[in-house]
Amino acid sequence: MDYNQYGPQGNMQQNPYNGPQYNQYQNMGMMQPMPKKKAGFGIGFFVGLLVTAVALIGGTVVVSKVYTNFTGRYIVLGPKENGTTAYRGGLVDQDTLDRVEELIAYMDLYYYEDYDESDIQDAICKGTLEGLGDPYSVYYTADEYADLQVSTSGSYAGIGAGLIQDAKTMEVTVSKVYEGTPAEEAGLEKNDQILMVDDIDATSMELTNLVKNIRGEAGTVVHLTIYRESTDETLELDVERREVNLPSVTGKMIDDKIGYMEISEFQTNTAKQFDTILADLQDQGMEGLVVDLRGNPGGLVTAVVDVLDTILPEGTVVYTEDKYGNRDTYTSDPDCLKCPIVVLVDENSASASEIFAGAIKDYKYGKLVGKTTFGKGIVQTIFPLENGAAVKVTTAKYYTPKGNNIHGTGIDPDYEVDYEYSGPEDADYDMQYDSQAQYALELMREMLK
Repeated sequence: MDYNQYGPQGNMQQNPYNGPQYNQYQNMGMMQPMPKKKAGFGIGFFVGLLVTAVALIGGTVVVSKVYTNFTGRYIVLGPKENGTTAYRGGLVDQDTLDRVEELIAYMDLYYYEDYDESDIQDAICKGTLEGLGDPYSVYYTADEYADLQVSTSGSYAGIGAGLIQDAKTMEVTVSKVYEGTPAEEAGLEKNDQILMVDDIDATSMELTNLVKNIRGEAGTVVHLTIYRESTDETLELDVERREVNLPSVTGKMIDDKIGYMEISEFQTNTAKQFDTILADLQDQGMEGLVVDLRGNPGGLVTAVVDVLDTILPEGTVVYTEDKYGNRDTYTSDPDCLKCPIVVLVDENSASASEIFAGAIKDYKYGKLVGKTTFGKGIVQTIFPLENGAAVKVTTAKYYTPKGNNIHGTGIDPDYEVDYEYSGPEDADYDMQYDSQAQYALELMREMLK
């Protein structure tokens, strides 16, 4: 059965140029060096005046708008240390515009239904980024960008339940109910099927759109109609929306000495959650730590660096390098975790997860168990646009402390172990039936002897 799952995805860093000196505008050549133009003295002189004005008064936003209105082009100022400026107007030439208008004319004449013009405009912007051939460089509409901000912060106004949707039947099922949330308090349970959200048939739309109707202003109520197969009954639940902070880290003690922590994604609050759970495990007598990064798609570079800072001794954790040769180095301080560590990884451990695994391996600070990781050794930066939308662009490669870029290759575990689950298929997950988890625990027991 194929599922679409609603949840946070991605790996990115905060926009380092989103300040008064560097304001990104929508343009066709984001962050490119200034191209050679056949334009005469007038345009060059005008650009010179603009750059001088920015240097003197820091008025990037105002000056850029004046330039755009005056010339019909967009100007983007790059990092100050590069001295780069990109202004573009020639890529989308008249021939390209004519072709687009011709396509739209055919749509108007022959497409069998009405269409939303804003959808076409968004598709044009999305297609521009798709032209890079880079699946990680993406245009986000304003709504998509708002959802992305929720996923990276782990905080939103809603009910606190994870949902999955069958791609064929469109049925929506509760995959997880988070502890201490409105969903739990209202009595929603895992495996409940969502039939209606207020007066909306849950199977009538894609999950991402349905979730927008479940979320809303804190203090308001959403009415859910659900079917519970275990008791063969249909229930009506009123759930009050409120601010929800979803955990990206969970932990527990295994045996009397082994702490186990699972990090689902590296979000804004991940490091704080990690430190809190780590302290609790240490209070319980933890002598060795197993960190589970299987299925972790990545997240914020700063978040994984903060977690590694707690674990590793003083030194480089990861560094990035852009196309201009500029390098940003992230380091850890002398305080470190002094106990054996085993890290579980698999084919879906990507990006920030690989930063974690790569640093542990390079420092020889622990052992990796599982399968070779995904192989995403590049970093994306988010640039907000004027209309509330945003563009995510791959801006740099990242390197492990020893200078390895693992893009396209991944990180090999010290102990390769296939995943096999021997437990009952109709029961909840139990770690004792997980071949990789059990191997990691046995390895930790040996390390503690």
